[in-house]
Amino acid sequence: MKKLLLVFVLIYSQLSFAQTAKEIIDKNIELSGGLTNWKLLNSVLLQGKVILGVKDEYPIKIYQQRPNLTKTVLTINNKDTAIEGYDGTKGYAMNYATNKVQEYTSYIPESFDNDFIDWENKGFEAKYLGKEKVGDIYCHKVELTKNVNKNFYYFDTQTYMLLKEIKKEETISYFDYKKVGSLLMPFRIESSSAKKDGDYVMLINKIDINKVFPANIFKF
Repeated sequence: MKKLLLVFVLIYSQLSFAQTAKEIIDKNIELSGGLTNWKLLNSVLLQGKVILGVKDEYPIKIYQQRPNLTKTVLTINNKDTAIEGYDGTKGYAMNYATNKVQEYTSYIPESFDNDFIDWENKGFEAKYLGKEKVGDIYCHKVELTKNVNKNFYYFDTQTYMLLKEIKKEETISYFDYKKVGSLLMPFRIESSSAKKDGDYVMLINKIDINKVFPANIFKF
């Protein structure tokens, strides 16, 4: 009888954690604009500047369009230079050894939607790991398993906005949320990794949503 009770408690605990993780994700989607508005989002244009290392600073534009089109452009010596992207069939990235953009057959484009939109239908698994501080802010920590990859997300316990995301090779922090249309989006993004060569701070000063891009904007 005690063994059966223990099994029941363990099962109930796991179900409770899964439900809690789902509630946190649902709350994040709701308070950041709502599922309908996120699904009505078809394109995003981010404009601002990116700081690489200590003093390398460049104007930046990031074009994104459903389902997975993307292009990142830096202004270097007053010239727009595409450094990375996916045109729908091929992926490209800057080869800094040759200082040229080249095609990468192994390039895997990110989904236009964030990880939380329809996460259950994508086959992801979510687990609540309790509360943890990010700086001085208490956060709900959620583990999201995507295939075999485990990512960790930290949501502000007060606002439910995403403050930090830990991936296998990168940690991304999000700050300064502002309203863009009906959606809340971060205007400061910081990325760090163990290698440090990919660290950056992105300061966004303008976000346009559902903008109609020229047909060739994602070509390289």
